[in-house]
Amino acid sequence: MSHSQHQQLVLLSGLSGAGKSVALKALEDLGFYCLDNLPAPLLPQAVSMLDLDGYPKIAIGIDARSAHNLATFPDHLAALMDLGLDVRMLFLEANNEVLVKRYSESRRSHPLSLGELTVTESVAVEREMLESIREMSHVIDTSGLSAAQLRTWVREFIATDRAKLMLIFESFGFKHGLPLDADFVFDARCLPNPFYDPALRSLTGMDQPVADFLMRQASVGNYLTHILGFLERWLPEFERDQRSYVTVAIGCTGGQHRSVYLAEELRRHFSRNRQVLVRHREQHQRS
Repeated sequence: MSHSQHQQLVLLSGLSGAGKSVALKALEDLGFYCLDNLPAPLLPQAVSMLDLDGYPKIAIGIDARSAHNLATFPDHLAALMDLGLDVRMLFLEANNEVLVKRYSESRRSHPLSLGELTVTESVAVEREMLESIREMSHVIDTSGLSAAQLRTWVREFIATDRAKLMLIFESFGFKHGLPLDADFVFDARCLPNPFYDPALRSLTGMDQPVADFLMRQASVGNYLTHILGFLERWLPEFERDQRSYVTVAIGCTGGQHRSVYLAEELRRHFSRNRQVLVRHREQHQRS
């Protein structure tokens, strides 16, 4: 089996209703040849055939519809990794409330329901079935994302260097729920809130007046210093464990001011010598 050294393979998985069709279309727009719902045993054969046919960029969707093949997925993944391909795994999920709402709005039935299970029950079964794949993947929580945001995050994911640990800082608002994709969560609600200044309320942590306000607060500087110290101490351990991605979420009440400012400051610090992405979950206008 002869494979191109530069062949890119994205294995896309996740919960039904979490946005896999949007992500696959984004990958297709990036030049990937896309296959959906391919049984795991066919992975090596499909990749080999597409490589021989001259497709250097391949994206394959794998989900619970092929439940009876999921147990063998790790073995087939290992075989692909041994071939020296640039294999990236992306897993999409969302919280139960959002998934139920999406199914209700689309009037579709969950693929695992078989007319017997509710959507909530089907999602619970699906989460358990896919947990081992989730643990091996970069996770994106699509609960509060627009389709445009998801497409942007997928493009950023593809642009990263898999050989280096990717450090992702994600701002969010607690009132919109905790992000499911975070490895660490820091709560910035204890810090002075620019929201209470009428001149700053409509701005965000990316605007200079908000940044100036927060920089004047000693508690904000101390909080940032402690996060920096924690990450500087523990990120090397994640690298030794051969982790590809670490997502650090910083939350405030609405996800507009304090969390955004801190995420940007962390990006500024770590981008000097690390591969860094910043995501502002509540800032839909940035998509």
